[in-house]
Amino acid sequence: MVVMKMKFPFEKRVKLAQGLWLLSWSATVAGAMTFSLGCILKTELLRRAEVMDNSDIHIVPNTLMIVGLASLGINYFASKICQDALDAGRFPRWKTFLKPYFAVSCFFTVLMLLAVIMSYAMKGSLESSLKAGLRNGIRFYKDTDTPGRCFQKQNIDRLQMEFQCCGNNDFRDWFEVQWISNRYLDFSSKDVKDRIKSNVDGRYLVDGVPFSCCNPSSPRPCIQYQLTNNSAHYNYEYQTEELNIYLLGCREALVHYYMGLMNTIGAGVLSVFLLQGSVLVSLRFLQTSMEAVAGKENTEIETEGYLLEKGVQETIKEYLDPVLKFLLLTNQVEEGTPAAAPATT
Repeated sequence: MVVMKMKFPFEKRVKLAQGLWLLSWSATVAGAMTFSLGCILKTELLRRAEVMDNSDIHIVPNTLMIVGLASLGINYFASKICQDALDAGRFPRWKTFLKPYFAVSCFFTVLMLLAVIMSYAMKGSLESSLKAGLRNGIRFYKDTDTPGRCFQKQNIDRLQMEFQCCGNNDFRDWFEVQWISNRYLDFSSKDVKDRIKSNVDGRYLVDGVPFSCCNPSSPRPCIQYQLTNNSAHYNYEYQTEELNIYLLGCREALVHYYMGLMNTIGAGVLSVFLLQGSVLVSLRFLQTSMEAVAGKENTEIETEGYLLEKGVQETIKEYLDPVLKFLLLTNQVEEGTPAAAPATT
């Protein structure tokens, strides 16, 4: 069953080829933009790699860069095909090329759509990665003398100041770790000894936060130590006072930032996907309408073009069968052919 059959007079074929040529170059620019967006997202993710536990989220920018590059090649060939479609004598040379071309083009176009879906669906993976990464970052904050961790303090401080956040979930996360290095503690001090003895792990825990948690917008000088001790500060109430440190957790701030970035990129790539789909559909109509002209003396006759020669299922099966046969053959070669049975006399 032919899908979406349409009649194409000569003038309509010419307009289709000319319009598709412009559309394909627009899609080429859009492909370059997709690649650029993938690079931007990749760079932003790498900037915060030290507070991410894994790189699963990198599948989104990696996919965008792949489909962006593929789109450049797909639409370049589409523009060349459109040019040759204006000359019935030159178009037949593309006949053997077009079937694999459409297969590859459809694959990367679907991959582009998957990248859009992933840009919205990867929030859970991003959040879990940041949760573990920030927890480790806060735990290793004090290890400025440890190789591989010496820049952790600087990274966390810059992160908290840039995103105006404090801790993983909130500022209380700093109460649960020793974030002051032992080299800066006076172990002869009674207060230091008492604090170390007050917990089974022997850590120096304080109800305070690093300077990078201080909110410069607060009119009051920053209170970063003894946050829960009302008597330690004048006119201060821990439970009711609006603290002059950042209250937002860094995990929430980073998830909001990256999801906002990916959702914006996803919306842009979705428009590129629609443009790319339009190029492939139009090119398919041009191909089928031009094939009817092949071998005819009068190339200005009216022809019929269609999207699919068979039904959707039959078309998918037609394209998948060679792939499945190739995979089956490859599997048999890897396993090796069984040894021949010994000859009997």
